[in-house]
Amino acid sequence: MFGYVLPSQSRLDERERERFRAVYCGLCHTLRERYGFAASLLLNYDFTFLAILLSEGGEERCETRRCAVHPCRGCLAQERTPALEAAADRTVILSWWQIQDHIADHGFWRGLKYRAAALALRCAYRKAEERLPCFDAAVCTHLKALAALEDARCASIDMAAEPFAALMADAAADLTDGKRRRILTELLYQLGRWIYLIDAADDLKKDTQSGNYNPLLYRYHPENGALSETDKLALADTLDASIARMAGAYALIDYGVWTPILDSIFYESLYGIGKAVLDGTYRRRRRLRKQARKKKSNEETL
Repeated sequence: MFGYVLPSQSRLDERERERFRAVYCGLCHTLRERYGFAASLLLNYDFTFLAILLSEGGEERCETRRCAVHPCRGCLAQERTPALEAAADRTVILSWWQIQDHIADHGFWRGLKYRAAALALRCAYRKAEERLPCFDAAVCTHLKALAALEDARCASIDMAAEPFAALMADAAADLTDGKRRRILTELLYQLGRWIYLIDAADDLKKDTQSGNYNPLLYRYHPENGALSETDKLALADTLDASIARMAGAYALIDYGVWTPILDSIFYESLYGIGKAVLDGTYRRRRRLRKQARKKKSNEETL
């Protein structure tokens, strides 16, 4: 996961912003309590979004918690729920295999930081793998398929995005409610496809310079890592098609108190983030910051 999915702040009132911050902080505490401090460093917006998708529609209890980031005043954090625990388990597994992918992609010296991260996360991963062995095996299988496509320098963006899309869809495979499982499988599949292609667009210039695989390089053959306006429109169309399918699946589930937050994501934020990435104005934010420091944040583009 890459940290692209976050709500449009301008569309939410202060109560909704506080609710999102509470689930964000709640997932951080759940990761730390369930897997240790190193696991809490994996927190990002995509995993917070996953926790909301796995939740029910009711209001959850919150409490003021202190941590290294908020040592004095503390922050309002959602108490542990089955959804937060499920999201934490998937966070560790997805992050572990993403780190393994980075280790494989880099040489010994450039890969040292990823080896260190894997060492710090090893115990947490083993616990998560014991809890979700089928999901862990599925993630490994899909990433091997993705590596094969990368080695073949696949020029089809649909084929290249398929393994990561299928990987995300498997995050809903163990849900017991059949209807909810089918809906979330479709939603998460389209989310995975969108994330993969957005990340490819975001990294296009860097990959052009480094020679790393990027499906957009082989599909559009951009000059100096910059897509033409025609190619930007074509890529925007396929990105927007995935968002539309996500929104269609989302509309089939009642998310109760989470509806305003999810509405802002599916009907506004994802479109704005996609436009910002393609325009070259997107700046990724990995941690929530104080409201006073958000004046020039990405939400201005949404």
